[in-house]
Amino acid sequence: MLEEVNNILNAKYEFSVISAGIVGATGYTGLELIRLAELHPYLQITTITSREQVGKTLKELYGWNGKYSKLILEEPNPEIIAEKVQIVFLCVPSGKAQDLAQFFLKKKVKVIDLSADFRFKNLELYEKTYGIKHSYPELSKKAIYGLSEIFTEEIKKAELVGNPGCYPTSILLPLIPLVKEGLIEKNYLIVDSKSGVSGAGRKAEEYYSFCEVNEDFKAYNIATHRHTPEIEEKLTFFAGEDVQVVFTPHLLPISRGIFSTIYVKFRSSLTSVYECLKEFYKEKPFVEVVSLGRIPRLSEVTGTNLCKIGVFEDKKRGWGIITSVIDNLVKGASGQALQNFNLMFNFPEDIGLPKSPLFV
Repeated sequence: MLEEVNNILNAKYEFSVISAGIVGATGYTGLELIRLAELHPYLQITTITSREQVGKTLKELYGWNGKYSKLILEEPNPEIIAEKVQIVFLCVPSGKAQDLAQFFLKKKVKVIDLSADFRFKNLELYEKTYGIKHSYPELSKKAIYGLSEIFTEEIKKAELVGNPGCYPTSILLPLIPLVKEGLIEKNYLIVDSKSGVSGAGRKAEEYYSFCEVNEDFKAYNIATHRHTPEIEEKLTFFAGEDVQVVFTPHLLPISRGIFSTIYVKFRSSLTSVYECLKEFYKEKPFVEVVSLGRIPRLSEVTGTNLCKIGVFEDKKRGWGIITSVIDNLVKGASGQALQNFNLMFNFPEDIGLPKSPLFV
């Protein structure tokens, strides 16, 4: 069935297949990229790397039965990778992507970085937030923030894209149009977000173990989460003045998904706010503003590249309430990276990206 779909798409669009590498392929974002890439008719993963699992196949490690089951994990050697690919996805920790990006760009290989290294324009803010020295300010100036629906035209021309954080994606998509149009007060923004455990990455820590997470619910990094400065920098850009956000993340006892509840002060009517979001995203295939009065659910976006947004009003207290749901591993990471890939290579934006949920 997939082969038939690919043949139809190839006949219709006549695109060339793009070769790609994934550096850091055994984390959640890397594995999710491989899963999604198997659905993409114009993306060929030729290289996957790992420092710990060199020489093993995805079949051996994970029982993988898809297109890339026999692909062998290699040492992350940039020289060898650059000879085989047109683009690399960097799924490495923040601070580790900088040198890799600089090397690949010199070799005329495009880069999508899923770390935080190229998300910030204010490098002092980046360095303060992550405690990491940024060595390539000239690259940061050229990098495009990869919030696909907002910086679409810039991404189409980009050589280097800094993929957004998962929480910021769920928060910025509903807020940027409203801040841009002046429909909400900029000094009253409170965000309460809940994420599945995969948002912490694939690591063995007691805090994220099954017995610690199951049948529990907890806030973490209160008033100190590193995504707060990223959110504030982007909102400030669109507001034209300083914007601050009260942001509290929580850990849900589930594998994947983010549910953000955003409290705002409307400067206009509920209808105006709703229509603004509907109009802004009407041509965007992966953002759905649901009907008034309906609350989007995590199960509706699990495994998809969708962001669903609901808009409500507390008339008695004069507050607006916006809900936003995404899959943190797809729209919050690997799916958005592939959406940016599509834009960078002038493919239809939604090719190879799922809209139907894993669970209903």
